[in-house]
Amino acid sequence: MQQKEDFRLIIVTGMSGSGKTQACRNLEDLGYFCVDNLPPVFIPKFAELCMHSAGHVSRVVLVVDTRSREFFDTFVHVLKQMDEENKAFELLFMEASDEVIIRRYKETRRRHPMAPSSRISEGINMERERLAGVRNKATYIIDTSALLKTELKQKIVRLFGDAYVDQMNINILSFGFKFGMPLDADMVLDVRFLPNPFYIEKMRHKSGAVPEVAQYIAKWPVTQQFMEKLDDLVNFLIPQYIKEGKSQLVIAIGCTGGMHRSVFIARHLFDLLKNRGYLANLEHRDLMKNDVYEHLQ
Repeated sequence: MQQKEDFRLIIVTGMSGSGKTQACRNLEDLGYFCVDNLPPVFIPKFAELCMHSAGHVSRVVLVVDTRSREFFDTFVHVLKQMDEENKAFELLFMEASDEVIIRRYKETRRRHPMAPSSRISEGINMERERLAGVRNKATYIIDTSALLKTELKQKIVRLFGDAYVDQMNINILSFGFKFGMPLDADMVLDVRFLPNPFYIEKMRHKSGAVPEVAQYIAKWPVTQQFMEKLDDLVNFLIPQYIKEGKSQLVIAIGCTGGMHRSVFIARHLFDLLKNRGYLANLEHRDLMKNDVYEHLQ
């Protein structure tokens, strides 16, 4: 059974149209297990089940709002009861100005849950009154009226992220063009212009990770110049992607068969990023589709 200090429960509530769905997506990206529109009466029991999940569900987000209708009236009572029983939770209240909420509803052409048959402004007023007691108990309040999606994500990460999850996950992938380009690549580099060890008999069946092959590819001026420019490009781009809020980046390096040049450059890029403290993974997608007699991890 996991310890209490290992368990984190975030309850997200607030105004309809204030960005609760987007906040929930950001929390999912941080590794939280999210449940939307849970009736408040079920919160204590659900949290208890997660706490006894042997660590399988240790970061939980519950989204509770006025869509719960009659169940919502018990929300303040449930929160008070959890406080009295020393059950740890954090309450994130999302809000926005009336003007912004009205604009968002107009853009999506949705009906307000508190006023499905009347004006949106009436629904907003009713909802604010109903949420007043909950707002007073909030641990955090985020007003999204003037926030971009990337700015909201940054706030969520600062409040609920941790050092490991906050890092952008960078996947370095070598591949062979003759086997098709990877569909999920954010950036594709074609290194077929580099000298090809395939035409050297003693290297033909050795991968680009084998020192003999790596040294052959690296010794040429064109390779050295390319690697220097590649390093500069990556050192510039990665911080920009992180700043933009990107959570995953796939860099694909391609040569003809995905065995020599792409493997060598992918390994170089992986080592570069790891040495700079980035969370990087290395995969050679098509390496073993070739006749490989020797390869080093």
